[in-house]
Order: sequence, then C-alpha cells, then structure tokens
Amino acid sequence: MKKEKEEQATPDYPMINRELSWLAFNYRVLQEAKDKNVPLLERIKFMAIFSANLDEYFKVRVATLKRLIKLKEKTRKKLNTDPSEIFDQVIREVKRQQEDFGEVFREGILADLRAHDIHLLTEHELNPEQQEWVKNYFPKKVLPLLQPIILDETETHLFLKDQTVYLSIKMWEPQEEGLKPERYAMLEIPTKKHGSRFVKLPTVDEQRYVMFVDDVIRFCLPEVFDKYQQFDSHAVKVSRDAELDIEEEVSGNLMAKIRKSLKKREIGYPARLLYDPETPQDLLDMMMAHTGVTEDELVEGSKYHNFRDFFQFPDFNLPNLKYKPQPTLVHPQLEQEPSMLAAMQKQDYLVHYPYQSFDYVLRLFNEAAEDPKVTSMSATLYRVADKSAIAKALAKAAKNGKLVTVVVELKARFDEESNIFWAGKLQKAGANVIVSVPELKVHSKLGLITRNEGGKLVNYAYLSTGNYNEDTSTIYADHALFTSDKRLTKDVEQVFNFFIDRHPDKKFDHLLMAPLNMRERFVKLIDREIKYAKKGFPARLILKMNALQDERMIKKLYAASQAGVKVDLLVRGICCLVPGVEGISENIQVRSIVDRYLEHARVYIFHNNGDAEYYVASADWMTRNLNRRVEVAFPLLQPHLVKQVRDIIDLQLADDTKARTVDNSYLQEGDQTNMRSQYATYDYLRDLIPEGMNPVREQDK
Repeated sequence: MKKEKEEQATPDYPMINRELSWLAFNYRVLQEAKDKNVPLLERIKFMAIFSANLDEYFKVRVATLKRLIKLKEKTRKKLNTDPSEIFDQVIREVKRQQEDFGEVFREGILADLRAHDIHLLTEHELNPEQQEWVKNYFPKKVLPLLQPIILDETETHLFLKDQTVYLSIKMWEPQEEGLKPERYAMLEIPTKKHGSRFVKLPTVDEQRYVMFVDDVIRFCLPEVFDKYQQFDSHAVKVSRDAELDIEEEVSGNLMAKIRKSLKKREIGYPARLLYDPETPQDLLDMMMAHTGVTEDELVEGSKYHNFRDFFQFPDFNLPNLKYKPQPTLVHPQLEQEPSMLAAMQKQDYLVHYPYQSFDYVLRLFNEAAEDPKVTSMSATLYRVADKSAIAKALAKAAKNGKLVTVVVELKARFDEESNIFWAGKLQKAGANVIVSVPELKVHSKLGLITRNEGGKLVNYAYLSTGNYNEDTSTIYADHALFTSDKRLTKDVEQVFNFFIDRHPDKKFDHLLMAPLNMRERFVKLIDREIKYAKKGFPARLILKMNALQDERMIKKLYAASQAGVKVDLLVRGICCLVPGVEGISENIQVRSIVDRYLEHARVYIFHNNGDAEYYVASADWMTRNLNRRVEVAFPLLQPHLVKQVRDIIDLQLADDTKARTVDNSYLQEGDQTNMRSQYATYDYLRDLIPEGMNPVREQDK
C-alpha cells in the first residue's frame, strides 16, 4: 500500500496527463486519415480506427473519470488530480478532435472519393432512377428489420443498446383527422442484421454510388410511418460503462462472476450520448426524458455515428486505392526445416510479425500435439482468434494424452466471452485450465513444450510480444522467439510453476517477470547507465513500448537524463514523460510511429558501456503492467538475433516519414530522407532471404 500511495503523490517533475496523452495518440491516428500520401480506402480505415478507439475510450476511461467524480470529496482529495478538471479538459479536446474529424470527412474523404468516381449519397442527392431503386430495395432488404418505438408523453423507459446507432424522429402533418399534430419515435439502425452499414447502388458510366443504410431509412420514412407527411430525423448513440464489476477472490467461480458482470456491462450507465447537433431541442428533450440520459452525458457528434462501421466500406474492387500488398515473407532458416522442434534444437530463431509468417508458431504447436515424444504443453492465452488454431492444437494435444496446461486470462477486456468459450473447450478436451490469477492479469505471451528425448526431458519455449492470434498477426508488429536454450526454458518453466502454485518465491536467472522482479531489474539497469554517465563513459537507453505512464519509471528516466544518459524513446501511445525540459529531460527524445501496421513490440536496450543488454517484452512501463500484471521480458542471448532487433530499431529511430513527437508534430530534423521504417523493415527482412529461395510461400501470396 505504501508504494501505491507514493505513485499517487503529486509529481515534482513535469508530467503529461494520461487521458490527454491518450487523446494525443488517437489524434495521430486521425493524422493518417488526413495524409494524402496514404491510399484513400486506407485513410477511411484510419477514420474507422479513430472512431473505434474513441468509443472504447469513453466506455472505459471516461466512465472511470465519472466514477471518480462521484466519490466523496474526502476521498477525491487523495487523488493525484482533480477528476472534474481532467474530465472538462477531455471533453474540450474530444470536441476539438470531433470537429477536425468532421472536417477531414467532409472536405477530405468525400471530395477524394468523388475524384475517384465514388459518390457517398445522402437521401437528398438521389436522382429519379436512384430514388426508384431505393424505393424497391427498402421494403425487401431493410423494412423487415425495423422495429419503430413511439415516444409519447408517458415516462416509459427506453433502453438504448450500447454502441448502437438509432434514428430519433420527429413527424408532423398527419394524413388523418384525430391524430396528434406531432409525434416522436426512434428506430434502431439494423447494421448487423443488414450485414453492412452501407448500401451499394447501381454503377452508371463507371460512376459508383453508395449510401448509408441510415439515409436509405431516412428517404423511406413515409413507408415506415405512413400516417404522417413531414419528417426530421437525427442519429444518436450511447456508449456505456465497460468496466466489469468483479471481486477477485482465491475461492469462488471467477468464470461465473465474469459472465454475470458481462450482462451488467450491457446495461451499464451511459458514459456518453452522442447526438447530432442539428437535433431540435424538443426531440432531444423527448429522447432524454425516455432514456434517463442527462445533459452531463450529452456529447456533440455529427450527422453520422459509429464511423467504425467504415471498416465495411465497399472497396469497389479498386486495389489502387489500398496499400500495395506486402506478401508475408518466409523465415530463411525455418522455411528449410521440416520439423520446428528439430530446428529449435540447433539454434534460436526470431520471427518478426507481420512481415514474416505466423504459420511457424502454428506449425510448432500442431507438431508438438502430434509428436508421441512430447509429454506436456503449456501456454498463456490473452487474446486469441475467434477460430483459434492455437487453442485447437492445445485441445488436440490434450486429447492425445499429453499433459496440457493453459492459462486463460478471463479479464482481457472485450475478449472475455471469447476466452470463456475457449476455456470451456479446452477443459472439455482434458486440459488443465487456469483461469486468471487473483489480483493479477496474465498478459505474458508464453509457450512451453516438454519432450522425452532418450529418457531425458527437454524443454522448448516460445516467447513473444504479441498474442497467440493469427488474425491480428497480420497487422500487429511483434517479435517472437523460438528457443531450446536451457537458460531461458528453465525460467519459463518457473513462470508456469507460479501459475500453478502461486508462490512468489520464484527465482529467475535471465527472465524478468512482473510483478516479481521486473521493475527492480529495470531500475538497476537504468542506474548502471547513470553510473557510467557520471564516470564520463558513453551511456544510452533505447526503449520501445506502447505506453509510458508509470511515475516512478519516468522519474528514473529524468534522473538518467540529468546524469547525461542519452535516452531514445519509441512510444506509440500514452507518454506521460515530457522530453526536452532544460535541467530535467534535455537528453530525452520521444518518437511515436503510427503507420500501416500497429507497432506492438516492446524492446528495452541498455548500452552497458558497449556490452549492451537487450530485452524483448510483453510489458509497457505502466503501473498496471509492472505491479498488477504477469508480464515477461526475455533477453536476446544470440548475437545474430541482437543484430536483427538492433537493425530494426535503428530503422525506426531514423524514420522521418511516419514518426512524430509527443505533440504530434512531424520530425523536421535536417535533410528529409523519406525513411519509412515499416517499409524499410520489410525490405531488410526480405534481403535476409538467400538468392534463389522463394521469399513468399504459395499459401501466403
């Protein structure tokens, strides 16, 4: 508890607020949608990513702020910052970004679509032929999916589904006597039932036309409410609190608790109600009266909500408007090996996703599941694919009589239901399933295979910065190590022993494991650089992570800078450290790369007076990762693997195309080299493939 209080103390060094730093990261995503050098359909996807990120942010972070605001004043005073003040800043910045988002969409995306003969039509822009087509389409494909909800003067409660777009409707000029002069109603936009948020209209003279299904409904409102002649309709969407209300205990059925909490999530209190600012006040008042939403939850949006649905925007078979394909590369050594286990007996291998194929880990697990000499298999599952080949291989191994231990993290936010499903499947197959660890979230990405070789048990390990997920492996940039090095496999075995007996007395010679020894070891490694700097020796830290928020680690980096240590940070997302402050952080530089792939790997490099130590990790430097999660950082012990990672990191440090500073400015240092690290990394790994070897396997083309 003492440490927690220390971390919540008022900082005596400059810090960027976590919530505002996250919003700055999401703005970098929006910058990709602005960038005319990004192919048009990819820019639309970045609009969708920005929107999906913001939805989750409101469901989790803003909802948390609101809970903090509701705390008693005495309790709030113990917090590091005033949640009400932060909330106001967040709402102002969100409004600014939403306005920018709208401008990008209207003046950038729509104009560029038209320039490529793609027209996103509203209900007011249909010509007579298109009007007739929509009138024929609507009763067959849309009307059967609609369920109108009439809002009257009663105080009947209307529940709006989480993350679902509705049309709020005002109608007047009744066609019959005796009807109310004005009525109000709501319609759920049936995106899932319809199969898409968009409707493609017939192409005419190579001009392509598409509509929101929202606007198809708007155009056909007289078909839905045939007793009125005039209509005004505006979109609305609720984002509900996504935090699960779970009391973790050593005893009790955690799976049942999470199932119960997931149901509560569906009806959680509104974190925001996004509305069209053109909505007339009487319609807004009627909607608020029936939903119980207050003005505090109202957030101005635009005519359309759920821009994440732009993931479904039709591509019209125009490949020139998308990124040029980068066929997945083979690993030059592993590709020539018929057996993954036999290959791992010879040496260690690093595979770099998404540039190289994820198929190697699938091959490893499937081979081990079938190998009669394999006695046991263990893995940690955090976020797996919906049709996970890894989980299926583990189930097959259990059915084949092997001792299979699987740690399934049930508290992986928004993947809880999927993980519950696979936990059940694996249990039925005979695996020993460990569901989470009390008070900790298991975020490490580990695998361990034990094989009987001539009466001797030999361990093989898989350690990665990314999840066992063949879907995200095509878009997340990660590093994965395949090894039989006893120095590492012994420590990996200790991690799985911790999951089984939960005793914190485990000793690690090479791995760093949070919350047991990772923070302490990282601090010692920084202190060593500080000592070298004070003695006048070269001292440097190169640290790549997704997020830097932990106050104690930030203060340690400030101390390193003050001692003269050169610190290069590659931080994709949240960065609460302020670089370039005289006397505090003038030796620290921060870069953030947002590009085609999601930078997901964590790499920590300590110069060590020329004998550098390299760690690759699942952990960011956030308090939750270092204190409340099971994380693993593994050293690179082979010089050729060290070189690969350093070469890739050097490409990222040289990026002057997609790298930005913490205030989202593009780097403008010296002559522009047009270095784009993700493309340079692909070329680098392709060049490692010997001449004459096909760089791409047939199934990966």
